[in-house]
Amino acid sequence: MIITRSPLRLSLGGGGTDLPSYYENHEGFLISAAIDKYIYITLHDNFEEEMIIKYSKLERVKNISDIEHPIIKESLKLLNFSKISLEISSMADIPSGTGLGSSGSFTTALLKALHTYKKNIVSQRLIAEQACDIEINKLKEPVGKQDQFISAIGGITTFNFKKDGKVVYKPLDLSNDILYSLEDNLILYFTGFSRKASKILEDQDSKSKKNNQEMIENLHFTKELGKESMRELLNGNLENFANLMHKHWLHKKERSKGMSNDNIDEWYEYAMSCGALGGKLIGAGGGGFLMFYVNDKKKFRESFSKTKLKELRFKFDFEGVRSILS
Repeated sequence: MIITRSPLRLSLGGGGTDLPSYYENHEGFLISAAIDKYIYITLHDNFEEEMIIKYSKLERVKNISDIEHPIIKESLKLLNFSKISLEISSMADIPSGTGLGSSGSFTTALLKALHTYKKNIVSQRLIAEQACDIEINKLKEPVGKQDQFISAIGGITTFNFKKDGKVVYKPLDLSNDILYSLEDNLILYFTGFSRKASKILEDQDSKSKKNNQEMIENLHFTKELGKESMRELLNGNLENFANLMHKHWLHKKERSKGMSNDNIDEWYEYAMSCGALGGKLIGAGGGGFLMFYVNDKKKFRESFSKTKLKELRFKFDFEGVRSILS
């Protein structure tokens, strides 16, 4: 049996500039952090002449071409699998559609498992690039490259998305004191809403392709906020970083009517009144997790508990996609 895992992620600044419709003309930049919540893939031989695939539904097929799950089908095709007597299962710490990059994590974990099965020695970069190829090029999803790369690489990492599609990444060189303070002061709450990221991103993608000036200017500003956030983190100015998160959220909401809703706005305002210095909705928008920066978590939790939202406690992950049994 082979078991792989790939981390979910938090976008810390510059999110949205990793879509080809933007970076192919302007280059993109963002900071992303992998967290210790994972997508798991198990793969092992099945002694019957069929492929068994378990995710939110169960598939039993005789041919790879009959697989309904698009990412699994394309991953098997990419690696030239002909063997069908396999069983593939997925599990997740967090449900999909919650803004933590689950699709990219799923794809990288699956590719890692398939490469391990074939005894291929591959780099984290290659897995990330193959995952991007599947989701963006083959499946034509209007998504960016952040999720696939941060889930493969791990850590707190800066990404530059070049016009030719190349991704240049570098770990953010934070001191242990800054790293621990950042981890201690960020807090996540589930809104109870889930959504498909591609649905939210379609509007941004379409407007960027049409060179809509308002959208392009919004993304330019977001990219600069990402770079400024990097500088504040490196200098240990975490309260300034929190203020930039707040500014980022205000501009993010302007991109699409589906980015927020009355409940999310109400919770966000209440969080600020409870002592949050800044925050934002993680992911494409419309639901998922709200992230806040607070200096006193105990006091904040006591006040914010009135919302009845469920907190997700986490730590950063510095391993990226890996096999945990093979």
